[in-house]
Amino acid sequence: MAGFWDITNAVSRTLEDAQSGVEEMLFEPVIRLGVTGLSRAGKTVFITSLVANLLDRGRMPQLRAAAEGRILTAFLQPQPNDAVARFAFEDHLAALTGPEPYWPEGTRSISQLRLSLRVRPSGMLSGLRGPRTIHLDIVDYPGEWLLDLPLLEQSYGNWAAETIALARTDSRIEHARPWLDVLDTADGAAVLDEREAQRQAEAFRGYLRTAREAGLSAVAPGRFLMPGDLEGSPALTFAPLPEPVKSRGNSLHATFARRFDAYKRIVVKPFYRDHFAKIDRQIVLVDALGAINAGPQAVEDLRQAMAAILMSFRPGRNSWLSSVLGRRVEKILFAATKADHLHHSQHAALAAITEELLDDARRRADFRGAKTEAMSIAALRATIEETVRHDGAALDCVRGRLLDGGREVAMYAGDLPKDPGALLVPARQGAAKWLDAEYGIMKFAPPRVALAPDEGPPHIRLDRATEFLIGDRLA
Repeated sequence: MAGFWDITNAVSRTLEDAQSGVEEMLFEPVIRLGVTGLSRAGKTVFITSLVANLLDRGRMPQLRAAAEGRILTAFLQPQPNDAVARFAFEDHLAALTGPEPYWPEGTRSISQLRLSLRVRPSGMLSGLRGPRTIHLDIVDYPGEWLLDLPLLEQSYGNWAAETIALARTDSRIEHARPWLDVLDTADGAAVLDEREAQRQAEAFRGYLRTAREAGLSAVAPGRFLMPGDLEGSPALTFAPLPEPVKSRGNSLHATFARRFDAYKRIVVKPFYRDHFAKIDRQIVLVDALGAINAGPQAVEDLRQAMAAILMSFRPGRNSWLSSVLGRRVEKILFAATKADHLHHSQHAALAAITEELLDDARRRADFRGAKTEAMSIAALRATIEETVRHDGAALDCVRGRLLDGGREVAMYAGDLPKDPGALLVPARQGAAKWLDAEYGIMKFAPPRVALAPDEGPPHIRLDRATEFLIGDRLA
């Protein structure tokens, strides 16, 4: 009976999606923009600044429809999905632009916002067509959830073996040792003891938490660090175990294998089916500077994590059949955030490093028909540029207000190499630290700014990013 209902629900969803797709094509088009990135990449700030700058477009000259005056108005509407939390745009904007601005809380779960744009068409036939409304549905979700999607193709045994092997590598062993000590005491063939199951799961969760705090990126399963209402549930009470020689159906190993499958069924599949599979434009925010500051091992870990994430996308062009067969991601933008931590003379190097960091996955997406691009951005510019003299030399610096204490300082982060290989090669080779240079970043507070009536928050290349992501749909 369960299988019958699964089939019935799947057919119903397909028919609903097909009807929605036809309505969009004939009446008011919808652009579904996914915004993701790993922890501290700046998703919340990006969405807040994007929406504010589309509502008041004075700082968006590189968005062609805005520069040409074809966006007549923009306004927020109730989101179409009543089962998903609304992105708290007004609260986040108040946090960033108030008298004492502060960074809002980061993404902890999925949320959505609909921004509608009244657009006058372009081209030779523009005089024959009136303005139309285009809806931009922004879907915000943690990048850690994307790291779960490859689990759908893995068995518990394969996942456990790979996870344990990764934890024993040089870049992980320091963070994993407390968990591995607990793992070494486990008897996977023993009859399930729930207290032992919880001990193993908590030690594993502690390893993932420590790895993320150290700047590492590959921390799956993602819900172990963002459990929400699944806190303490059996679906989140498992950990990797080696395959025992013999295992009974009620053993610890067999129980963990069942809970791993339950995690995929309860957590991963609904996210893919209900949200991820419906996205047609995607921006992946990358804290490349944070990884470079943390060292070669963090850079290599970020490269591997992003490759795993990109395997989850279904790149290609959409057609009228997409609403039936499943949508494809038509454009993917890889955006290196916090460009305001560097002088503009280094932004090209940061973009090149990001592009090379994602080279394998990016070429795979290009081959399958999606358009991709890499650029460096700052969704909210927290610094200004200045040149200072140090030991007789001129240094291109940025000046901003420190997050801790509010004191204004000038920072020189170090020159990024023009050749990305100078960073990526030692990272791939397992270097413990950078040999010829040190890179540092400071944590800046949001700037105190007085916004003009027609201007959104200051940024770096947010307009270019928006033109790449949705500019063609505003023509």
